[in-house]
Amino acid sequence: MDATTPISADDLDELREAFAKIDIDNNGYISKDELTELFRAANLALPGYKVREIIQELTKTSNQLTFEEFTQIVHGLKSTEVAKTFRRAINKKEGLCSIAGTSEQSGTQHSYSEEEKVAFVNWINKALEKDADCKHVLPADPDTNDLFSAVGDGIVLCKMINLSVPDTIDERTINNKKLTPFTIQENLNLALNSASAIGCHVVNIGAEDLKEGRQHLVLGLLWQVIKIGLFADIELSRNEALIALLCDGESLEDLMKLSPEELLLRWANHHLRAAGAPKISNFSSDIKDSKAYYNLLNQVAPKGDEEGIPSIAIEMSGIREIEDLKRAECMLEQADKLGCRQFVTATDVVRGNPKLNLAFVANLFNKYPALKKPENQEIDWSSIEGETREERTFRNWMNSLGVNPRVNHLYTDIDDALVIFQLYEKIKVPVDWERVNKPPYPKLGSNMKKLENCNYAVELGKKEAKFSLVGIAGQDLNAGNRTLTLALLWQLMRRYTLNILEELGNGQKVTDDTIVAWVNTTLTQAGKATISSFKDGSISSSMPVLDLIDAIQPGSIRYDLLKIEELTEDEKLNNAKYAISMARKIGARVYALPEDLVEVKPKMVMTVFACLMARGMKRV
Repeated sequence: MDATTPISADDLDELREAFAKIDIDNNGYISKDELTELFRAANLALPGYKVREIIQELTKTSNQLTFEEFTQIVHGLKSTEVAKTFRRAINKKEGLCSIAGTSEQSGTQHSYSEEEKVAFVNWINKALEKDADCKHVLPADPDTNDLFSAVGDGIVLCKMINLSVPDTIDERTINNKKLTPFTIQENLNLALNSASAIGCHVVNIGAEDLKEGRQHLVLGLLWQVIKIGLFADIELSRNEALIALLCDGESLEDLMKLSPEELLLRWANHHLRAAGAPKISNFSSDIKDSKAYYNLLNQVAPKGDEEGIPSIAIEMSGIREIEDLKRAECMLEQADKLGCRQFVTATDVVRGNPKLNLAFVANLFNKYPALKKPENQEIDWSSIEGETREERTFRNWMNSLGVNPRVNHLYTDIDDALVIFQLYEKIKVPVDWERVNKPPYPKLGSNMKKLENCNYAVELGKKEAKFSLVGIAGQDLNAGNRTLTLALLWQLMRRYTLNILEELGNGQKVTDDTIVAWVNTTLTQAGKATISSFKDGSISSSMPVLDLIDAIQPGSIRYDLLKIEELTEDEKLNNAKYAISMARKIGARVYALPEDLVEVKPKMVMTVFACLMARGMKRV
């Protein structure tokens, strides 16, 4: 499937960094000489003539490669010996630290970015500087490997997850006193399962990796958590002033389809246009001279025209500095006045590190959006709806499985069914990728290509997956019909959950009744009250869930923290938050939200009990 899927945003970022490192003379192209140097540095296990042949083929039409051509080549070579060469050679360039030892499965050597480590350490130190629970490991020293041991007990990760998506983890469930290997394991379970629930892709990361501080995995997870927090408000339903970014002839719907990265770029260009400065098309090569940043800072800095917010003057003389590095340093001194000197050093700006520059701009947006909600435009405000809890749960579940592209907006991002096909593969429904149209789609007839995909996705659901899809057609998926799209997504999520149980139970078929029976047997054996179904009213207190957790791991639930009888709505929610976090802490990958328990939403309740059953079956 690798050859058929589009390049992910993270891969693109990696390639952009790689391109910048190979492009020694910084002219936006890789020359034949630079390519030769790259292969030579790689110690390729190929004869010289073979290397020459490859380079000849790569530079057949021109002596220079653009970034787009480079991307296609590396992507095309991903599974070959040559791709490994590219990786090895790129890693030898400065800024990437190789980690001793290789992965046993693939034999590949892992590396991590020193710049990212420094950026994340500084961000975490600032974010958690007042948190007493982290004093034993923070502040971490960015010049050492402190960070990798600091995450080893799970506390910092849990706190960072709550900063990105508040209330994800009930802090009563974090072990922070007299830690033992067992209580550390619980914290790491809690962190990983909670990261998954907010949409981080953690399939290849285990508690052991975090405990041992495996650098590339720690940085990969931290970046996902930090990015989710940075992007949380770059979304129309959370920030209506973004409507100011509407272009002429564009509908609200068009604006709502943009990813957070696209909105950030549009926001930057909105302010650059007002400054009379040239527009930019990325946060890598286009910002290397710091001039766009200077103009952006000058536009968004408070002017003293809002009550209670003093003006902050941006000193622009540094824009005339001759050297890029000096200019970048002067620019960051101005960013510091706004409290926004985060994520990048002057070197990161000049090198155009795409990941860290994106974070720098996102943080600037969050502190100083400097947008005014337009008053004179005819806007149907009611059409700007935030996503429902159910939609968010499905979106986070899909993203946690590593679908590509990442799903930012549930309906528009799956209107070509590419993500649906990847989910089918996750539930072991074979997809004929020859039948799938892949992006980029032609300008004319692009929707027809997407519709063909959606028709095939519905056909697979009916014929191969044996889903109940009465009245659902490809058109409904393509047009984003909420009810019918959710019906398909629910069946995918349900099948995924049941497959896990069937694998644990040696292939025996599992139904709702099987789960209820297992739950009741386990509760009865522990001397606890049972449930009649996933609609049982007692579930709104969360006691059946808490009792089941305590039956699976005796003594884990602190009943003294809970209100058990005559509960108010707030007390029910309090119990539910504790229950969801405890389920994750004992090792159940639960995606449901506390409100699903309080309101006794049968579908989500079923997933909670199914995940706990899977955890319970692992005891045996």
